[in-house]
Amino acid sequence: MLLSGGSGKRLWPLSNEIRSKLFLKLLPGEDGQAESMMQRVCRQLAAAGLLERAVIVTHRSQTEITRGHAGADIPIIEEPLKRGTYAAIALACSYLSAKMNAAPDETILVLPVDLFVEPSFFRVLSQLPEALRQADADIGLIGTPPSHPSSQYGYMVPKRRSASGRRGRTVPASSGAGSTDALSWIGIERFTEKPEPPAAAKLMKQGALWNCGVFAFRLEHMLERMRGEGLPTAPGEWADKYAGLPEASFDEKVVERSARRIALVYEGPWQDLGSWETFARQMEARRIGPGHVGENSPNTHLVNELDRPIYVVGVPDAIVAASPDGILVASKSDANLVKSLLGEEARMPMYEEKRWGVCRTLDYVETAQGGVLTRRVELHPGGRTSYHSHAGKEEVWTVLSGQGRYILEDRIHAVGPGDVMRFPPGARHGVQADTALLCVQVEIGQVRDDTDIVRLSTTW
Repeated sequence: MLLSGGSGKRLWPLSNEIRSKLFLKLLPGEDGQAESMMQRVCRQLAAAGLLERAVIVTHRSQTEITRGHAGADIPIIEEPLKRGTYAAIALACSYLSAKMNAAPDETILVLPVDLFVEPSFFRVLSQLPEALRQADADIGLIGTPPSHPSSQYGYMVPKRRSASGRRGRTVPASSGAGSTDALSWIGIERFTEKPEPPAAAKLMKQGALWNCGVFAFRLEHMLERMRGEGLPTAPGEWADKYAGLPEASFDEKVVERSARRIALVYEGPWQDLGSWETFARQMEARRIGPGHVGENSPNTHLVNELDRPIYVVGVPDAIVAASPDGILVASKSDANLVKSLLGEEARMPMYEEKRWGVCRTLDYVETAQGGVLTRRVELHPGGRTSYHSHAGKEEVWTVLSGQGRYILEDRIHAVGPGDVMRFPPGARHGVQADTALLCVQVEIGQVRDDTDIVRLSTTW
């Protein structure tokens, strides 16, 4: 179970509420092409033989972009609202039980999509089901030895050594790849979330591990907890419940309250790319996009998605990032402060990725009749929007270049440069590109209501 989401503030302005850091194609891929965090973890899961068993949980606003990065084969479970990791995992467990016929004693492995680890991590991940069984534990975790007393991560403190001198147990187990290496696990006494460096140093002396954010549990364990709280175990019953759920994390609701919890140790590299400072260390080029970074600007990175060049002169240890959503110039050590400056107010994303192409907002105006939103829309060759409708807005598309088709109330029409497509409120419609299709789209009405869409089919 891959947990995907994010507010889009950590790597602003490239990230936004739709295109969170998970979807930024800035990491070096194996084929020499840049890839996103989601593409990287899906590639690693495929290499470990685990991708075919994966599902993704995400907010419905990110379904389109998730499909574009994860591919067409992975089931996506849509959250109607953002209510934290506990609600997301509970919703997915009901889906796995009712829709995918997962057995009650099957082990569920939950991991965040933004893991940045080596392939050996997934061999440890594959050992968690056997570790849970042998230890008779409710919750399994993965920890990694800290490299320094950081205040950026959570720590897991192991149980004190028993009289025999052991904190865990070593048992024979299969790694899932034919190995019969001995498996060693440790019991977890308590958790400490992001301590100050002096406290973190003391935790390191106690053998504490960084918490990698991975959970393992048997499906029935979670379903029993959900029944006890009156939560649905059938996906169709969640619609009326979700809005009333308090925001809560799985750590607080389940992990920290479980008496029987164990952890496996991962010895390889592990990083949380949650800031421009850590993210830039993984980028191969100091400059991406038009512009220049001078030699007198050491350890400075420029990422520019605008069509105008940016020149950085005499500014060391900085991140300069520009996109249609805004421009950031900050020292790398302080760049994370932008998250608090942005506040909690929802912002209209100016750049969005879809499974079929990209959209860039050009203008937005409020009128007496509602909003008027103008966007540049690019559909990739063969890209196709869903067959859908909007109750509260009208759309007018003008084709600038390329060839394609559109469907309106079950009738298909061909379009080319200069043609106009008009979709009134409530009309069922969709657009498909035969070649790369560039359009200007004008939306009129309730243009900021992201719930105003009824998807009838992804194929037509």
